[in-house]
Amino acid sequence: MMGKLLPVLLALAGLGAGLGAGVLLRPGPEETPAEAEAAADHAPAEETPPDYVKLNNQFIVPIVEGGRVASMVVLSLSLEVAAGHSEEIYAREPKLRDAFLQVLFDHANTGGFRGSFTDGSNLVLLRQALKEKAVSVAGGIVTDVLITDIARQDS
Repeated sequence: MMGKLLPVLLALAGLGAGLGAGVLLRPGPEETPAEAEAAADHAPAEETPPDYVKLNNQFIVPIVEGGRVASMVVLSLSLEVAAGHSEEIYAREPKLRDAFLQVLFDHANTGGFRGSFTDGSNLVLLRQALKEKAVSVAGGIVTDVLITDIARQDS
């Protein structure tokens, strides 16, 4: 009797497991076109990534001590700008370079490039001053200033 009952119990167990899996894995109800449009209206807009504009030439800043050039700092800068505005930055590059050089000279004259000039807080102040100047020249399309290279050569 047990030999005839076992295949029936196994068949019922398999049927129950298949039914349970079917219920759990069943796809949800399909969205109507009106529901899909409403969901799209409330979905967050995709943000376009910013453009990065590398300024063509390096910036060379002399460090003057005791009336003579004691060292030179060489920097490369890039600007993070709103997507599609790279050409505007290139068109204003001479004005931007002039403004950046003034910020860099002021930073050098206040001792910003002496000692551990690559200290994080020191560079944060420099980046902030450069960004403020970039925004004043190019407007709100500039979102950040990146120091991509920096080196000091002591004489």
